[in-house]
Amino acid sequence: MKNPSIFLVCLITSLAFITACQVPQEETLTLSKGEIDNEYHNNNIGSIAFMDTYTSLRNFSPNDNLPRVTIKESGEFYGRIHPEFSQTYYLSQLAPELSPNDLCKNGNWSVKFYLDDQFIYQDDVNPGAGSCQYRNQNVAVVVPFLTNFEDSQDHWGAFLWLRFTKKEKKEKLFETGIHKLTLEFIPYIKYQGKKKYGEVVAKGSVNITRKEIETTEADLAIQPIAPIEDWNIAEQNYDKKYLREINKKVAQRKYKKLSSIVVIKDGELLVEEYFNGANRNSLHDTRSVGKTFASTMLGIAIEEGHIKDVNQALAEYYDLKKFDNYDSAKESISLEELLSMNAPFKGNDSDYDSPGNEENMYPTEDWVKFTLDLPIDKSKTEKDRWEYFTAGCLILGDVIDKAVPSTLVDYTSEKLFNPLGVKNFKWQYTPTGVGNTAGGLQLTSLGYAKYGQLYKNGGHWEGKQIFPKAWAEKSLSKVINRSDKPTENYGYLFWNDVFTHNGKSYEAAYCSGNGGNKVLIFKDIPVVIVITCTAYGTAWGHAQAKEMVEDYLLGMVID
Repeated sequence: MKNPSIFLVCLITSLAFITACQVPQEETLTLSKGEIDNEYHNNNIGSIAFMDTYTSLRNFSPNDNLPRVTIKESGEFYGRIHPEFSQTYYLSQLAPELSPNDLCKNGNWSVKFYLDDQFIYQDDVNPGAGSCQYRNQNVAVVVPFLTNFEDSQDHWGAFLWLRFTKKEKKEKLFETGIHKLTLEFIPYIKYQGKKKYGEVVAKGSVNITRKEIETTEADLAIQPIAPIEDWNIAEQNYDKKYLREINKKVAQRKYKKLSSIVVIKDGELLVEEYFNGANRNSLHDTRSVGKTFASTMLGIAIEEGHIKDVNQALAEYYDLKKFDNYDSAKESISLEELLSMNAPFKGNDSDYDSPGNEENMYPTEDWVKFTLDLPIDKSKTEKDRWEYFTAGCLILGDVIDKAVPSTLVDYTSEKLFNPLGVKNFKWQYTPTGVGNTAGGLQLTSLGYAKYGQLYKNGGHWEGKQIFPKAWAEKSLSKVINRSDKPTENYGYLFWNDVFTHNGKSYEAAYCSGNGGNKVLIFKDIPVVIVITCTAYGTAWGHAQAKEMVEDYLLGMVID
């Protein structure tokens, strides 16, 4: 548990929907149907009540169930579902052979969204989301779709709503008029590689309107670009309506926690916008964007002969028998497998139960030892499998630090930052004093823009080849598929995806960091885009960045 004090808060608060309310150790549960001890619930089994402010079940009255809710930024929107039994009991009907604890880990709600009686979207809440004890004992469930309670903003309900409105771009459906929103809650379980769904246990409708924050011309105005020695300022025209619309959404708090947008076209500075107190000299904590610099420095070290090639194995740098969970498979793990995130360690940042999850690494005193102590995942040795693995990037940084004549940090300054003219930056360090390649490097927005343009140039910068063109091309390419979708790929610590504008697709490789931070290098158009944002740990940071790129920034440079 990241904050044990949250548990005490949960004992004294009536907000039973706070997701942080989990006991430090898993409790063995006994299956419960739950009890209905409220008259309103008893009279409205199978319904959903909608509220624009939180009201406890004890104090709830029919008047609190609103037929119409106005959605506004910094507003609140809750649903309370009234099934007949506890969620765990419904899950037990789908998989009676599982224990209550395993039911909790493998199942949850599936929610269907209808707008004006037409089906729009279905979302399966992550298995295991929410307190197992609560899901086993309680029947009524409050779902905070929009909330001002900080401890509730990472509730699965908030993530559910944001996936619906941001990722699926359904927020626009509420922009005008009144619309009828209908939700259905269905229990589902994912077991033995298959999903099984139950019947609808709660359904309800509410009329939705949206109230926008009023804006002025000053809010929409495009920021002028001050003269700067390092960049030619583009004189070409572009459709300014797109950028004005972004500025409007920032002012209306539809785009939140944004700190900067930089657009480079044909190698020239086209757009430079700052928000929320940031400016040209601000250093941005872009989190995992910093991972990609390990790839860059590895390419330079290979070119200079300090490292042989990407096929070198970990055994050439570490005596792996001295680490826990020794397995001969560790001996042959290559630098390329770490670069493309398919090394066969038991490490997956998307799985909180994974031994190699990055949250388990940070409290330790030696992050390299933590990583090399991890057991091998046999399923990964049998077949290449991509899994996001921060700890592997630490190993790459440590290998470079061991191999180069100075240190990783000094080598990066000499071979990368100095040639680029990047003078304003800040490193974080691992507990053992090595530059943190998990994502601990901060640059200015224009510094990141130089980095992106360097790859767009094939490693060339102002008469100097900083790293080989072949390394740039390989790094940005589709080295491994990330999912069952052919457009979702990964290179050498670069993501590779397709972005769509007006029905046309544009491939881009990019650095990506928690909070919606991006450095995008487009393949077939002469464009580099930098977005910095501090929406750390949110469900919408990345979706917000993608929407800005697809709906506005691509239109600005193409239309």
